[in-house]
Order: sequence, then C-alpha cells, then structure tokens
Amino acid sequence: MTIKIPSLTIGDITVPIPIIQGGMGVRVSLSGLSSAVANAGGIGTIAAVGLGDVITAKSDFEKVCSDALALELRKAKSLTDGPIAVNILGVLSNAKDLIRTSIREGIRLIVSGASLPLRLPELSPDEGVYLLPIVSSGRAADIVLRTWDKRYGRTADALIVEGPLAGGHLGFSMEQLKTPEKYSLDLLLPEVLEAIKPFEDKFGRKIPVIMAGGVYTGADIARLLRAGASGVQMATRFVATHECDVDPEFKRAFLEAKEEDIVLIKSPVGLPGRAIRNQFLENLESGRIDKIRCPYRCLSTCEVATAKYCIALALINSSVGDMEKGLVFCGQNAYRVDKIVSVKELMAELVAEIEAA
Repeated sequence: MTIKIPSLTIGDITVPIPIIQGGMGVRVSLSGLSSAVANAGGIGTIAAVGLGDVITAKSDFEKVCSDALALELRKAKSLTDGPIAVNILGVLSNAKDLIRTSIREGIRLIVSGASLPLRLPELSPDEGVYLLPIVSSGRAADIVLRTWDKRYGRTADALIVEGPLAGGHLGFSMEQLKTPEKYSLDLLLPEVLEAIKPFEDKFGRKIPVIMAGGVYTGADIARLLRAGASGVQMATRFVATHECDVDPEFKRAFLEAKEEDIVLIKSPVGLPGRAIRNQFLENLESGRIDKIRCPYRCLSTCEVATAKYCIALALINSSVGDMEKGLVFCGQNAYRVDKIVSVKELMAELVAEIEAA
C-alpha cells in the first residue's frame, strides 16, 4: 500500500513534495539547480556566498556580491514560478546586504546558519519574508526562538535541524562528531519538537521542522515524516544532477569518492567541516599551501593571521574544476553517489521510495 505524501507549507507557500534542496556554496547551488528543484515540486535554494568576480570584489566587495546575487535570482525567476530560498551564512560580513538584496528581488524564504542567527529578524523585519534558522539541537532551537520572542516578538516560520552527517560547516564540535550516533536525526527530532511546542502555543501556529544531514533515500524521508518532521533538506544528492551548477570535475569527485575519502576538517570559519579528501587537503596537511593575504574580509569570524588557507578561494577553485587547489564539501553519504541524473529523475525516485517505505 502506498501513502499520500504530505505537502510542505511554510507561511502561505506550499510545495507538493516536502523536500528543500540545501544551499551549497560556493557557487554549487545557483539558478540552474534551484529552479529545477522548484519546477519538480520542491523548494530550491541559492547559496548567496562567494558570488561575483573575485578580482573586482577586491575593490568593491559588497556591491559585487550584491549585484551577482541579484543576477542569479533573476535567472532563477526566469526559469521557474516555484519557490526559491536564499541561504545566507550568519558569519558573512555582508549578510545584511545580501538579505536586503534577496528581499528586494522578491525572495520570501531566507535560510541562515553557520552560527546561531539571533539577529535575523532585525536584518529581515518584513513579516512577508519567511525566516528559517538552521540549528543543531533542541537547546539551540530554544535559544533562537526565545531570543526572537523576547527581542522581536516573532518566531521562526520553520526550523531546519542539521545533524552531524551533513556536508560543509557543521554545528557540532570535533569531539561530538566522533560519536555522531549520539546526535542522530532520530534523536534530535523529538527534542526539537518538544523545544518548539511552547512557541507554537504562544504564537498559535505550527513551526514546521525540516530535518537535514545524512538524508539520502526516500525511506529516510518517510521515517522522519512519520516521526513528526514536516519535511527534509537534502544537498549531497543534488550535486550529482545534470542541473547542478558546478564543473563536471566537482561532480566526478563525488562519483569517485570512497567512504574513507569523506573526512572532517577544521575551517577558517571556526567550525568543523566535512569534505572529500583530495590533493588540496593533502597539500594542506603537508604545509604546501601559501600563506594567505585576504583582500575581502568576507567572514566576520575568519582569523586571517592564523588561517592556513582561504576557504572562499578554495571553494571557488573547486566549483570551476581546479581540484588541486579546491576544497570539495560533501555530506557523509557522498560515497554512495554512483551516477548523474536529472533533478526530475531524482525527485521521482525519492517520491517512489517515500510512497513505498
């Protein structure tokens, strides 16, 4: 017997498939991928970090980044009428400017993580714009929602709960990541549902919980939906699609990765990260990376004096296929990727698996 898949509703936005495509920077999830996901019945996400020409940005960083984001959003809107979200890292020095740009271009879904987004309502006061903070525990959810309630008299429009198997920057310590089973999505979900209940009661509405990090199959999605999640966020699987905006060599890294190639690293952002071991990481470990000179100051938390590499440049390099100088972020399940498919095919496969689970 198959089940009817529940739609995902955030504010007055409803999509038939409860999947948000995760925002992947730098230049991994742009207009091509996000619009394809929106057209297929989910929510597509553009990552706002690292856009624009790197040379021009040296002299006018904020304007170059803002103009590049606006251009990407206009491309996406020309390709779909479906909902597009923008993912904006809380540690970006120009986060406020990118949020303003997104809203000006008609975006109504703002996702923010890589730190507790305690000031997000201040940066985006328009109540017609829906705010989705990323948290990694019930405690973090309580801190964010309690702060928003006290300072701004509002609550989150949805919560994204990212577990320890996610790709990119992680909201866990290196010590915690050694025992990821203690922080599995199945354990995180009930504690977050409990943490948000007082705020749902106070504001008189449901706060959808979106689970992320290690979600790979439709069976994973069905299990989380049965346990009380309103949807999931997936990123790694969308890299291996024809519409993903990165260079083919980036996708090849996923296809060729073995389980032992998925490693944890320390990022200049000050957070652990998960990536695919490659020549760049080997050079980094052996000290064969030139000392950086940062002209951008794009990250408010980056310790330029002690940083061993520029993460923005490393991610830009990989996005254009320079794998010897590029960092490849990925989720823990990246080694399971074995083929490139279209977004439409991937979504259909996931839907069939959800129905059958």
